[in-house]
Amino acid sequence: MKIHEYQAKALMAERGIPVPEGTVATTVEEAVAAVRPLIERSGNPVVVVKSQIHAGGRGKGTFKEHPELGGVNVVLDGIEGGIEAAEAKVRELAEAMLGSTLVTIQTGPEGKLVSRLYIEQGIDIATELYLSVLLDRATSRNIVMASTEGGTEIEVVAHETPEKILREEIDPAFGLLDFQAASLAWGLGLDGDAHRNGVKFLKALSDAAVELDTDLVEINPLVVTTDGKVMALDGKMSFEANALYRHPDVVALRDETEEDPAESMAKEYGLSFIKLDGTIGCMVNGAGLAMATMDIIKFVGGEPANFLDVGGGADKDQISAAFKIITADPAVKGIFVNIFGGIMRCDTIAEGVVAAVTEVGLDVPLVVRLEGTNVELGKRIIDESGLNVVSAHDMKDGAVKIVELAK
Repeated sequence: MKIHEYQAKALMAERGIPVPEGTVATTVEEAVAAVRPLIERSGNPVVVVKSQIHAGGRGKGTFKEHPELGGVNVVLDGIEGGIEAAEAKVRELAEAMLGSTLVTIQTGPEGKLVSRLYIEQGIDIATELYLSVLLDRATSRNIVMASTEGGTEIEVVAHETPEKILREEIDPAFGLLDFQAASLAWGLGLDGDAHRNGVKFLKALSDAAVELDTDLVEINPLVVTTDGKVMALDGKMSFEANALYRHPDVVALRDETEEDPAESMAKEYGLSFIKLDGTIGCMVNGAGLAMATMDIIKFVGGEPANFLDVGGGADKDQISAAFKIITADPAVKGIFVNIFGGIMRCDTIAEGVVAAVTEVGLDVPLVVRLEGTNVELGKRIIDESGLNVVSAHDMKDGAVKIVELAK
């Protein structure tokens, strides 16, 4: 689960992690109203207007409707024109940004609709750095990653200058130790007050990651101000889904408008679903079989459109929901249902497929491979349904048939 920047910064501030002051706005008037208090309290005539979407690269993104604007805009008008000039510029920006579609390197060409802005105080920046705490699933430990290359995508740094990425593994029994935090701070080039503040920041952020059960906290850039303060100028958080039951306050921050409707529906019905880029929709029971199904589709020349595991104990309603999720994807040109009936019964799958097709229709080829418990009954249910369904003898036979039919 992901949250917005302003929400991540609120969670940080609650834990004593320094962040700039800001105000979220969903209307133009709210955006304008935020300007004067920010300037008066901070004494800085600069404000920043930030798009709030669940995607990175906002600063380098552009709006479809306003290609001259980026997703993050610095308002300098207050320097010479005063607060009124800054308010006028923020009004102009908010009118253009709210309700427009922002395209970044992470959104894809379709972009994301901007419905919230974050109006933030200006900061006198001396240095920009990169910092993240991420869960390494191979070691089951958090890792702190830091770099002097703030403001640059960490993937680019890793590819072009990997020696500039610093890493420290956190022992869960002790947390980030003082010497580790000090080493990272020195590696980032911090000294004096900036070093002391950097060590405090690193330890507080690593503690917050454990407390909140995050799988990623990323600050890009982490900034050092001209007076030696260390502050999160940006903030990105995502949380381990299996630990959300411990954090109802975090769950309350969920913004369903930012989530894929298919993935939201899958969560509602307890299905495991991931959207992919291919054209062959897959409905399978069991994660291992699902992976094998995607592999065999790829092997015979196709591209899977999704990973969809209905699990071992799905009922008719869940099967119907899974089928609807697949057929709602306009990229799907064919559907492969591949079920091994161990705990799951083949007749339950068949009933769910028939119910879903009857309700939503079927405009693409459908190949079904059933094997296991009640397989004959399942095949009979489908055969007697009158649906235009192609049966497969085994997994490879089904993959070959659906790839050919989808063409």
